[in-house]
Amino acid sequence: MTLEINTIHRGNSTELLGKVEDESVDLIVCDGPYGVTRNTWDRIESIQHFNLDLIKIFSTKLKDGGALYLFGKSDCIDFIDYRPYLNLQSRIVWYQPSRLAQGRLNYTNNYDIICYFIKGSRTRCYNLDDIRVTQLVELEHRLRCERVPSVTNGKFGKTRFNDKGKNPGDVWGDIKQLTYKSRELVCREALNTIQKPEKLIERIVLASSSPGDLVLDPFTGVGTCPVICKRYGRRFIGFERDETLIEAAERRLNAIRGNERITANSAASTLLTKVG
Repeated sequence: MTLEINTIHRGNSTELLGKVEDESVDLIVCDGPYGVTRNTWDRIESIQHFNLDLIKIFSTKLKDGGALYLFGKSDCIDFIDYRPYLNLQSRIVWYQPSRLAQGRLNYTNNYDIICYFIKGSRTRCYNLDDIRVTQLVELEHRLRCERVPSVTNGKFGKTRFNDKGKNPGDVWGDIKQLTYKSRELVCREALNTIQKPEKLIERIVLASSSPGDLVLDPFTGVGTCPVICKRYGRRFIGFERDETLIEAAERRLNAIRGNERITANSAASTLLTKVG
């Protein structure tokens, strides 16, 4: 059975992954269970082994050089050997200093991890110019640093100041979590667990795919990744088992005309009376 493209399919992700053609996917954006909340969909006995099982399957679905972005907490891939399947390029820290300081006996967790893997030794796609961020260093100081002999004669001697901005690096503190006042928030129940900011997914999709590429989203939720794919000309396959979430995601997809978005005050929010 061939899965229809640009469609969110209802069902269990593990079962539906078996229907994805091998070596057909350019990018996988996996924002699945973290194993840290009391939500029924997040109750995982071992998040590390759960993620390893996913990585094994993803490695067969990705094209050579394809990318996987796996969301989780700091220990989401600890103590497992993923190296026979995919190569870990970066552990991106999504830094959120505005989180409430709940800790009383320990430091509050202010970040999530996004594990960036590729299949093989070289990525097939990394569009740096599409994701550059503002330079924080003054131009005069940056130019002076470029003229230091250890720089001009070293490994990065050809690096020059770019007017378009710089590489965002592996600590992303410029993209904030959604709040109850965020225009793109579909419903309050999805806040900080199911729905990620569009800017976050946008950076991933623009960096590691090109127009026409196929993006797989095995835990679609309210459809942020498909929305970004549709907006930027990527094809997608989504999986979600909650019909309520699928309806909300499809409403968001149908609403894409320019910068139009479904908001918490729209009719779509009434669909999500139960989540989890």
